[in-house]
Amino acid sequence: MSVDPRYRWPVVVGMAAALLATSPARSGEPGRFDPLLARPPELDHGKVLPGDQQAVVCTSSSFVPGKVLTLAEAVDMALCHQPQVQATWASIKLQAAQLGEARAAYLPTLGAGASRYRDSASSEQGSSSRSVSTLYATLTWRLLDFGGRSANQRAADALLQAALASQDATLQKAMAGAVGLYYDAHSARATQQARERSLQLARQVLETAIKRERRGVGALPETLQARSFVARAELELARATGQHKRSLVALAVGLGLLDEAGDAPALSLSTEVEVDPLGLEQNLPGWLQSARQYHPAILAARAQVEAAREKVKVTRSEGAPTLDLTASRFINGRPNQGGGSRGERETVVGLNLNIPAFEGFARNYKIDGAQAQVELREAELRDVQAQVLGDIATTYVEATTALHSMASARSLLEAAQRAVESVRRKYDAGAADIVEMLNAQSGLSDAELERIRSLGEWRSARLRLLANAGEMGRASLGKAGRR
Repeated sequence: MSVDPRYRWPVVVGMAAALLATSPARSGEPGRFDPLLARPPELDHGKVLPGDQQAVVCTSSSFVPGKVLTLAEAVDMALCHQPQVQATWASIKLQAAQLGEARAAYLPTLGAGASRYRDSASSEQGSSSRSVSTLYATLTWRLLDFGGRSANQRAADALLQAALASQDATLQKAMAGAVGLYYDAHSARATQQARERSLQLARQVLETAIKRERRGVGALPETLQARSFVARAELELARATGQHKRSLVALAVGLGLLDEAGDAPALSLSTEVEVDPLGLEQNLPGWLQSARQYHPAILAARAQVEAAREKVKVTRSEGAPTLDLTASRFINGRPNQGGGSRGERETVVGLNLNIPAFEGFARNYKIDGAQAQVELREAELRDVQAQVLGDIATTYVEATTALHSMASARSLLEAAQRAVESVRRKYDAGAADIVEMLNAQSGLSDAELERIRSLGEWRSARLRLLANAGEMGRASLGKAGRR
Protein backbone atom coordinates (compact mmCIF):
# COMPACT_ATOMS: atom_id res chain seq x y z
CA MET A 1 0.00 0.00 0.00
CA SER A 2 1.44 3.37 -0.96
CA VAL A 3 0.84 6.23 1.45
CA ASP A 4 1.17 9.93 0.75
CA PRO A 5 4.40 11.11 2.50
CA ARG A 6 2.47 13.93 4.14
CA TYR A 7 0.26 11.43 5.98
CA ARG A 8 2.75 8.85 7.16
CA TRP A 9 3.28 10.22 10.71
CA PRO A 10 0.32 8.42 12.33
CA VAL A 11 1.58 5.10 10.97
CA VAL A 12 5.13 5.81 12.17
CA VAL A 13 3.92 6.79 15.64
CA GLY A 14 1.73 3.70 15.87
CA MET A 15 4.53 1.39 14.81
CA ALA A 16 6.94 2.98 17.29
CA ALA A 17 4.45 2.59 20.12
CA ALA A 18 3.89 -1.04 19.18
CA LEU A 19 7.63 -1.70 19.10
CA LEU A 20 8.11 -0.11 22.53
CA ALA A 21 5.26 -2.14 23.95
CA THR A 22 6.66 -5.43 22.65
CA SER A 23 10.36 -4.64 22.79
CA PRO A 24 12.55 -7.45 24.18
CA ALA A 25 15.31 -6.89 26.67
CA ARG A 26 18.11 -4.63 25.62
CA SER A 27 20.52 -7.32 26.75
CA GLY A 28 18.79 -9.91 24.58
CA GLU A 29 16.69 -11.47 27.38
CA PRO A 30 12.90 -11.06 27.45
CA GLY A 31 11.31 -9.10 30.26
CA ARG A 32 14.24 -6.81 31.00
CA PHE A 33 12.86 -3.67 29.34
CA ASP A 34 11.98 -1.50 32.33
CA PRO A 35 11.31 2.14 31.35
CA LEU A 36 9.23 2.80 34.50
CA LEU A 37 11.94 1.46 36.87
CA ALA A 38 9.66 -1.10 38.51
CA ARG A 39 12.26 -3.88 38.54
CA PRO A 40 14.12 -4.16 41.89
CA PRO A 41 17.93 -4.31 41.70
CA GLU A 42 17.99 -7.75 43.36
CA LEU A 43 16.77 -9.31 40.12
CA ASP A 44 19.82 -8.04 38.25
CA HIS A 45 22.54 -8.00 40.91
CA GLY A 46 21.55 -10.86 43.22
CA LYS A 47 20.64 -11.00 46.89
CA VAL A 48 22.99 -9.87 49.65
CA LEU A 49 22.46 -11.84 52.86
CA PRO A 50 22.75 -10.24 56.33
CA GLY A 51 26.37 -9.60 57.24
CA ASP A 52 27.69 -10.44 53.75
CA GLN A 53 29.54 -8.16 51.38
CA GLN A 54 28.68 -9.92 48.13
CA ALA A 55 25.45 -11.17 46.65
CA VAL A 56 24.57 -14.80 46.15
CA VAL A 57 25.51 -15.75 42.59
CA CYS A 58 24.18 -19.00 41.14
CA THR A 59 26.28 -20.61 38.43
CA SER A 60 25.46 -23.46 36.10
CA SER A 61 28.38 -25.57 37.34
CA SER A 62 27.37 -28.81 39.00
CA PHE A 63 28.78 -30.51 42.06
CA VAL A 64 31.88 -32.63 41.43
CA PRO A 65 31.59 -36.07 43.11
CA GLY A 66 34.40 -36.70 45.56
CA LYS A 67 35.03 -33.02 46.17
CA VAL A 68 35.02 -31.96 49.81
CA LEU A 69 31.75 -30.18 50.52
CA THR A 70 31.96 -27.29 52.97
CA LEU A 71 29.04 -25.84 54.88
CA ALA A 72 29.15 -22.62 52.85
CA GLU A 73 28.99 -24.57 49.59
CA ALA A 74 26.08 -26.63 50.88
CA VAL A 75 24.19 -23.45 51.74
CA ASP A 76 24.91 -21.95 48.31
CA MET A 77 23.56 -25.07 46.61
CA ALA A 78 20.40 -24.93 48.71
CA LEU A 79 19.87 -21.27 47.82
CA CYS A 80 20.32 -21.94 44.11
CA HIS A 81 18.60 -25.30 43.64
CA GLN A 82 15.62 -25.39 45.97
CA PRO A 83 12.31 -24.87 44.14
CA GLN A 84 10.94 -22.73 46.98
CA VAL A 85 13.74 -20.21 46.50
CA GLN A 86 13.27 -20.19 42.72
CA ALA A 87 9.55 -19.58 43.23
CA THR A 88 10.32 -16.46 45.28
CA TRP A 89 12.27 -15.00 42.34
CA ALA A 90 9.27 -15.58 40.09
CA SER A 91 7.02 -13.95 42.69
CA ILE A 92 9.25 -10.87 42.78
CA LYS A 93 9.15 -10.61 38.98
CA LEU A 94 5.37 -10.90 39.07
CA GLN A 95 4.98 -8.15 41.66
CA ALA A 96 7.46 -5.94 39.78
CA ALA A 97 5.36 -6.35 36.64
CA GLN A 98 2.23 -5.35 38.56
CA LEU A 99 4.03 -2.30 39.93
CA GLY A 100 4.97 -1.35 36.38
CA GLU A 101 1.34 -1.67 35.34
CA ALA A 102 0.29 0.58 38.23
CA ARG A 103 2.83 3.24 37.23
CA ALA A 104 1.83 2.98 33.57
CA ALA A 105 -1.69 4.06 34.51
CA TYR A 106 -0.37 7.64 34.86
CA LEU A 107 0.82 7.73 31.25
CA PRO A 108 -1.33 8.38 28.17
CA THR A 109 -2.10 5.61 25.72
CA LEU A 110 -1.59 6.05 22.01
CA GLY A 111 -3.04 3.93 19.25
CA ALA A 112 -2.77 4.20 15.49
CA GLY A 113 -4.06 2.29 12.53
CA ALA A 114 -4.62 2.30 8.80
CA SER A 115 -7.32 0.93 6.52
CA ARG A 116 -7.91 0.82 2.80
CA TYR A 117 -11.18 0.40 0.97
CA ARG A 118 -12.28 0.40 -2.65
CA ASP A 119 -15.58 1.91 -3.82
CA SER A 120 -16.99 0.72 -7.13
CA ALA A 121 -20.21 1.86 -8.85
CA SER A 122 -21.79 1.09 -12.22
CA SER A 123 -24.69 2.57 -14.16
CA GLU A 124 -26.01 2.81 -17.69
CA GLN A 125 -23.61 5.64 -18.31
CA GLY A 126 -20.65 3.53 -17.26
CA SER A 127 -18.75 2.40 -14.16
CA SER A 128 -16.44 4.13 -11.72
CA SER A 129 -14.24 3.13 -8.81
CA ARG A 130 -11.95 4.74 -6.32
CA SER A 131 -9.52 3.58 -3.60
CA VAL A 132 -9.05 5.47 -0.35
CA SER A 133 -6.46 4.83 2.40
CA THR A 134 -7.54 5.98 5.87
CA LEU A 135 -4.99 6.80 8.55
CA TYR A 136 -5.78 7.60 12.18
CA ALA A 137 -4.19 8.02 15.62
CA THR A 138 -5.90 8.33 19.03
CA LEU A 139 -4.46 9.52 22.35
CA THR A 140 -6.22 8.87 25.66
CA TRP A 141 -5.05 10.29 28.99
CA ARG A 142 -6.78 9.96 32.34
CA LEU A 143 -6.55 13.30 34.12
CA LEU A 144 -8.51 12.70 37.33
CA ASP A 145 -9.58 9.61 39.26
CA PHE A 146 -9.78 10.72 42.94
CA GLY A 147 -6.78 8.73 44.17
CA GLY A 148 -7.41 5.35 42.61
CA ARG A 149 -4.18 5.15 40.65
CA SER A 150 -2.02 6.39 43.52
CA ALA A 151 -3.56 3.89 45.94
CA ASN A 152 -3.11 1.10 43.42
CA GLN A 153 0.52 2.06 42.96
CA ARG A 154 1.13 2.10 46.72
CA ALA A 155 -0.54 -1.29 47.00
CA ALA A 156 1.63 -2.70 44.21
CA ASP A 157 4.74 -1.27 45.82
CA ALA A 158 3.77 -2.81 49.18
CA LEU A 159 3.20 -6.18 47.53
CA LEU A 160 6.62 -5.95 45.89
CA GLN A 161 8.19 -5.23 49.27
CA ALA A 162 6.25 -8.17 50.69
CA ALA A 163 7.63 -10.42 47.94
CA LEU A 164 11.17 -9.25 48.65
CA ALA A 165 10.74 -9.84 52.39
CA SER A 166 9.13 -13.22 51.76
CA GLN A 167 12.15 -14.18 49.72
CA ASP A 168 14.40 -13.18 52.63
CA ALA A 169 12.37 -15.43 54.92
CA THR A 170 12.53 -18.28 52.42
CA LEU A 171 16.29 -17.87 52.10
CA GLN A 172 16.68 -18.00 55.87
CA LYS A 173 14.54 -21.14 56.00
CA ALA A 174 16.51 -22.75 53.18
CA MET A 175 19.81 -21.97 54.89
CA ALA A 176 18.56 -23.32 58.22
CA GLY A 177 17.44 -26.53 56.50
CA ALA A 178 20.79 -26.93 54.74
CA VAL A 179 22.67 -26.29 57.98
CA GLY A 180 20.58 -28.85 59.84
CA LEU A 181 21.10 -31.52 57.16
CA TYR A 182 24.82 -30.78 56.93
CA TYR A 183 25.40 -31.04 60.66
CA ASP A 184 23.22 -34.15 60.88
CA ALA A 185 25.51 -35.78 58.33
CA HIS A 186 28.55 -34.39 60.12
CA SER A 187 27.39 -35.80 63.46
CA ALA A 188 26.50 -39.13 61.85
CA ARG A 189 30.01 -39.38 60.44
CA ALA A 190 31.51 -38.56 63.84
CA THR A 191 29.29 -41.20 65.43
CA GLN A 192 30.47 -43.76 62.89
CA GLN A 193 34.08 -42.89 63.62
CA ALA A 194 33.44 -43.21 67.35
CA ARG A 195 31.89 -46.64 66.79
CA GLU A 196 34.94 -47.66 64.74
CA ARG A 197 37.20 -46.68 67.64
CA SER A 198 34.99 -48.61 70.04
CA LEU A 199 35.20 -51.69 67.83
CA GLN A 200 38.97 -51.36 67.67
CA LEU A 201 39.21 -51.18 71.45
CA ALA A 202 36.82 -54.12 71.83
CA ARG A 203 39.01 -56.24 69.55
CA GLN A 204 42.09 -55.28 71.54
CA VAL A 205 40.33 -56.38 74.71
CA LEU A 206 39.37 -59.66 73.02
CA GLU A 207 42.97 -60.26 71.99
CA THR A 208 44.12 -59.60 75.55
CA ALA A 209 41.44 -61.94 76.94
CA ILE A 210 42.53 -64.72 74.56
CA LYS A 211 46.18 -64.29 75.58
CA ARG A 212 45.20 -64.34 79.26
CA GLU A 213 43.19 -67.52 78.72
CA ARG A 214 46.09 -69.20 76.92
CA ARG A 215 48.47 -68.28 79.74
CA GLY A 216 46.04 -69.69 82.26
CA VAL A 217 45.49 -66.31 83.89
CA GLY A 218 42.01 -65.70 82.43
CA ALA A 219 38.97 -67.88 82.08
CA LEU A 220 36.70 -68.88 79.20
CA PRO A 221 33.72 -66.76 80.44
CA GLU A 222 35.86 -63.63 80.19
CA THR A 223 36.79 -64.47 76.60
CA LEU A 224 33.12 -65.10 75.74
CA GLN A 225 32.14 -61.75 77.27
CA ALA A 226 34.82 -60.05 75.19
CA ARG A 227 33.54 -61.79 72.04
CA SER A 228 30.00 -60.64 72.84
CA PHE A 229 31.26 -57.11 73.33
CA VAL A 230 32.99 -57.23 69.93
CA ALA A 231 29.80 -58.50 68.28
CA ARG A 232 27.78 -55.70 69.88
CA ALA A 233 30.38 -53.13 68.75
CA GLU A 234 30.14 -54.49 65.20
CA LEU A 235 26.36 -54.18 65.33
CA GLU A 236 26.54 -50.60 66.58
CA LEU A 237 29.06 -49.77 63.86
CA ALA A 238 26.77 -51.21 61.17
CA ARG A 239 23.87 -49.11 62.46
CA ALA A 240 26.05 -45.97 62.63
CA THR A 241 27.28 -46.62 59.07
CA GLY A 242 23.73 -46.96 57.82
CA GLN A 243 22.67 -43.77 59.60
CA HIS A 244 25.64 -41.94 58.07
CA LYS A 245 24.64 -43.06 54.58
CA ARG A 246 21.01 -42.04 55.16
CA SER A 247 22.10 -38.61 56.36
CA LEU A 248 24.23 -38.14 53.23
CA VAL A 249 21.29 -39.08 51.01
CA ALA A 250 19.04 -36.66 52.91
CA LEU A 251 21.67 -33.95 52.46
CA ALA A 252 21.92 -34.65 48.72
CA VAL A 253 18.13 -34.49 48.39
CA GLY A 254 17.97 -31.23 50.35
CA LEU A 255 20.66 -29.66 48.17
CA GLY A 256 19.11 -30.83 44.89
CA LEU A 257 22.03 -33.10 43.99
CA LEU A 258 20.01 -36.12 42.85
CA ASP A 259 20.57 -36.94 39.20
CA GLU A 260 17.90 -38.01 36.73
CA ALA A 261 18.31 -41.64 37.77
CA GLY A 262 17.58 -40.73 41.37
CA ASP A 263 21.07 -41.57 42.63
CA ALA A 264 22.81 -39.45 45.24
CA PRO A 265 26.46 -38.57 44.59
CA ALA A 266 29.13 -39.60 47.03
CA LEU A 267 29.53 -36.63 49.37
CA SER A 268 32.65 -35.92 51.36
CA LEU A 269 32.18 -33.41 54.18
CA SER A 270 34.86 -31.07 55.42
CA THR A 271 36.61 -31.68 58.72
CA GLU A 272 36.00 -28.85 61.15
CA VAL A 273 37.94 -28.04 64.30
CA GLU A 274 35.83 -28.87 67.33
CA VAL A 275 36.50 -25.94 69.63
CA ASP A 276 34.24 -24.95 72.50
CA PRO A 277 32.28 -21.77 71.70
CA LEU A 278 32.48 -18.53 73.59
CA GLY A 279 28.78 -17.79 73.79
CA LEU A 280 25.81 -16.19 72.09
CA GLU A 281 25.87 -12.70 70.62
CA GLN A 282 22.98 -11.34 72.73
CA ASN A 283 20.33 -12.37 75.22
CA LEU A 284 16.80 -13.51 74.45
CA PRO A 285 15.11 -10.05 74.79
CA GLY A 286 17.61 -8.69 72.29
CA TRP A 287 16.84 -11.45 69.80
CA LEU A 288 13.10 -10.90 70.17
CA GLN A 289 13.35 -7.13 69.81
CA SER A 290 15.50 -7.47 66.70
CA ALA A 291 13.04 -9.95 65.18
CA ARG A 292 10.06 -7.66 65.78
CA GLN A 293 11.78 -4.90 63.82
CA TYR A 294 13.71 -6.69 61.10
CA HIS A 295 12.53 -10.27 60.66
CA PRO A 296 11.66 -10.72 56.95
CA ALA A 297 8.55 -12.82 57.59
CA ILE A 298 7.12 -10.12 59.87
CA LEU A 299 8.07 -7.40 57.39
CA ALA A 300 6.34 -9.35 54.62
CA ALA A 301 3.17 -9.72 56.69
CA ARG A 302 3.19 -5.99 57.50
CA ALA A 303 3.56 -5.15 53.83
CA GLN A 304 0.61 -7.41 53.06
CA VAL A 305 -1.47 -5.49 55.60
CA GLU A 306 -0.45 -2.18 54.04
CA ALA A 307 -1.31 -3.45 50.56
CA ALA A 308 -4.74 -4.60 51.76
CA ARG A 309 -5.42 -1.15 53.23
CA GLU A 310 -4.49 0.50 49.95
CA LYS A 311 -6.79 -1.90 48.12
CA VAL A 312 -9.66 -0.55 50.23
CA LYS A 313 -8.85 2.93 48.91
CA VAL A 314 -8.71 1.59 45.36
CA THR A 315 -12.12 -0.03 45.75
CA ARG A 316 -13.62 3.20 47.10
CA SER A 317 -12.10 5.28 44.29
CA GLU A 318 -13.60 3.00 41.64
CA GLY A 319 -16.99 4.44 42.55
CA ALA A 320 -15.78 8.04 42.13
CA PRO A 321 -15.93 10.12 38.91
CA THR A 322 -13.12 9.97 36.35
CA LEU A 323 -12.02 12.55 33.79
CA ASP A 324 -10.26 11.51 30.57
CA LEU A 325 -8.71 13.55 27.77
CA THR A 326 -9.03 12.14 24.25
CA ALA A 327 -7.47 13.42 21.05
CA SER A 328 -7.83 11.81 17.62
CA ARG A 329 -6.45 12.61 14.19
CA PHE A 330 -8.08 11.18 11.05
CA ILE A 331 -6.76 11.39 7.49
CA ASN A 332 -8.95 10.54 4.50
CA GLY A 333 -11.98 9.92 6.70
CA ARG A 334 -12.65 7.74 9.72
CA PRO A 335 -11.95 4.01 9.73
CA ASN A 336 -14.73 1.64 8.61
CA GLN A 337 -16.76 4.55 7.27
CA GLY A 338 -17.13 5.27 3.60
CA GLY A 339 -17.46 8.63 1.99
CA GLY A 340 -14.11 10.05 2.92
CA SER A 341 -12.21 11.96 0.30
CA ARG A 342 -8.50 12.00 -0.37
CA GLY A 343 -6.69 14.75 1.53
CA GLU A 344 -9.43 15.15 4.11
CA ARG A 345 -8.06 15.71 7.63
CA GLU A 346 -9.99 15.77 10.88
CA THR A 347 -8.90 16.44 14.47
CA VAL A 348 -11.11 15.65 17.46
CA VAL A 349 -10.27 16.72 21.04
CA GLY A 350 -12.59 16.10 23.97
CA LEU A 351 -13.02 15.57 27.70
CA ASN A 352 -14.91 12.56 28.98
CA LEU A 353 -16.40 12.76 32.49
CA ASN A 354 -17.72 9.48 33.87
CA ILE A 355 -19.86 9.67 37.02
CA PRO A 356 -21.01 6.29 38.43
CA ALA A 357 -24.54 6.87 39.72
CA PHE A 358 -25.85 3.49 40.85
CA GLU A 359 -24.20 0.05 40.75
CA GLY A 360 -26.84 -2.01 42.54
CA PHE A 361 -25.06 -1.67 45.92
CA ALA A 362 -22.16 -3.72 44.52
CA ARG A 363 -19.67 -1.06 45.56
CA ASN A 364 -20.67 -1.36 49.22
CA TYR A 365 -20.08 -5.10 49.20
CA LYS A 366 -16.75 -4.69 47.40
CA ILE A 367 -15.61 -2.26 50.10
CA ASP A 368 -16.76 -4.66 52.81
CA GLY A 369 -14.79 -7.44 51.12
CA ALA A 370 -11.67 -5.29 50.88
CA GLN A 371 -11.98 -4.34 54.54
CA ALA A 372 -12.34 -8.03 55.43
CA GLN A 373 -9.07 -8.65 53.59
CA VAL A 374 -7.41 -6.08 55.85
CA GLU A 375 -8.68 -7.88 58.94
CA LEU A 376 -7.48 -11.20 57.51
CA ARG A 377 -3.99 -9.83 56.81
CA GLU A 378 -3.82 -8.32 60.31
CA ALA A 379 -4.66 -11.71 61.83
CA GLU A 380 -1.99 -13.33 59.67
CA LEU A 381 0.49 -10.72 60.89
CA ARG A 382 -0.23 -11.57 64.51
CA ASP A 383 0.09 -15.26 63.73
CA VAL A 384 3.43 -14.76 61.97
CA GLN A 385 4.74 -12.67 64.87
CA ALA A 386 3.74 -15.33 67.39
CA GLN A 387 5.30 -18.10 65.32
CA VAL A 388 8.55 -16.24 64.69
CA LEU A 389 9.01 -15.15 68.29
CA GLY A 390 8.10 -18.62 69.53
CA ASP A 391 10.66 -20.24 67.23
CA ILE A 392 13.32 -17.80 68.41
CA ALA A 393 12.57 -18.45 72.08
CA THR A 394 12.63 -22.23 71.57
CA THR A 395 15.85 -22.18 69.58
CA TYR A 396 17.46 -19.83 72.10
CA VAL A 397 16.73 -22.29 74.90
CA GLU A 398 18.15 -25.13 72.80
CA ALA A 399 21.29 -23.11 72.01
CA THR A 400 21.92 -22.11 75.64
CA THR A 401 21.29 -25.69 76.80
CA ALA A 402 23.75 -27.07 74.24
CA LEU A 403 26.22 -24.36 75.16
CA HIS A 404 26.11 -25.25 78.86
CA SER A 405 26.40 -28.96 78.13
CA MET A 406 29.59 -28.51 76.10
CA ALA A 407 31.88 -28.21 79.12
CA SER A 408 30.23 -31.14 80.88
CA ALA A 409 30.54 -33.34 77.81
CA ARG A 410 34.19 -32.45 77.44
CA SER A 411 34.92 -33.20 81.10
CA LEU A 412 33.04 -36.49 80.82
CA LEU A 413 35.09 -37.51 77.78
CA GLU A 414 38.39 -36.67 79.48
CA ALA A 415 37.42 -38.63 82.60
CA ALA A 416 36.29 -41.63 80.50
CA GLN A 417 39.58 -41.65 78.58
CA ARG A 418 41.60 -41.64 81.80
CA ALA A 419 39.41 -44.41 83.23
CA VAL A 420 39.96 -46.65 80.19
CA GLU A 421 43.71 -46.14 80.33
CA SER A 422 43.80 -46.93 84.04
CA VAL A 423 41.61 -50.03 83.80
CA ARG A 424 43.56 -51.28 80.77
CA ARG A 425 46.82 -51.17 82.70
CA LYS A 426 45.19 -52.97 85.60
CA TYR A 427 43.62 -55.55 83.28
CA ASP A 428 46.90 -56.23 81.49
CA ALA A 429 48.54 -56.70 84.90
CA GLY A 430 45.74 -59.00 86.06
CA ALA A 431 44.47 -56.61 88.71
CA ALA A 432 41.06 -56.06 87.02
CA ASP A 433 38.51 -58.39 85.47
CA ILE A 434 36.87 -58.28 82.09
CA VAL A 435 33.66 -56.73 83.41
CA GLU A 436 35.48 -53.69 84.74
CA MET A 437 37.34 -53.30 81.45
CA LEU A 438 34.18 -53.56 79.36
CA ASN A 439 32.33 -51.11 81.60
CA ALA A 440 35.13 -48.56 81.23
CA GLN A 441 35.10 -48.99 77.48
CA SER A 442 31.32 -48.58 77.35
CA GLY A 443 31.65 -45.41 79.39
CA LEU A 444 34.21 -44.07 76.92
CA SER A 445 31.94 -44.82 73.97
CA ASP A 446 29.01 -43.08 75.66
CA ALA A 447 31.18 -40.07 76.52
CA GLU A 448 32.34 -39.73 72.90
CA LEU A 449 28.76 -39.86 71.68
CA GLU A 450 27.71 -37.22 74.22
CA ARG A 451 30.54 -34.97 73.07
CA ILE A 452 29.49 -35.42 69.43
CA ARG A 453 25.83 -34.82 70.25
CA SER A 454 26.45 -31.68 72.33
CA LEU A 455 28.76 -30.19 69.71
CA GLY A 456 26.31 -30.89 66.88
CA GLU A 457 23.39 -29.52 68.89
CA TRP A 458 25.29 -26.32 69.63
CA ARG A 459 26.41 -25.60 66.09
CA SER A 460 23.02 -26.42 64.63
CA ALA A 461 21.07 -24.50 67.29
CA ARG A 462 23.24 -21.41 66.98
CA LEU A 463 22.82 -21.15 63.23
CA ARG A 464 19.13 -22.01 63.43
CA LEU A 465 18.77 -19.19 65.95
CA LEU A 466 20.33 -16.80 63.46
CA ALA A 467 18.02 -18.09 60.73
CA ASN A 468 14.91 -17.88 62.93
CA ALA A 469 15.88 -14.31 63.75
CA GLY A 470 16.41 -13.55 60.04
CA GLU A 471 20.08 -12.65 60.53
CA MET A 472 21.92 -15.58 58.96
CA GLY A 473 24.38 -14.93 56.18
CA ARG A 474 27.20 -16.89 54.66
CA ALA A 475 29.66 -14.86 56.73
CA SER A 476 28.17 -16.32 59.91
CA LEU A 477 28.71 -19.90 58.75
CA GLY A 478 32.44 -19.74 59.34
CA LYS A 479 31.90 -18.87 63.00
CA ALA A 480 30.20 -22.16 63.77
CA GLY A 481 33.43 -24.10 64.00
CA ARG A 482 35.61 -21.29 65.43
CA ARG A 483 33.56 -19.90 68.26
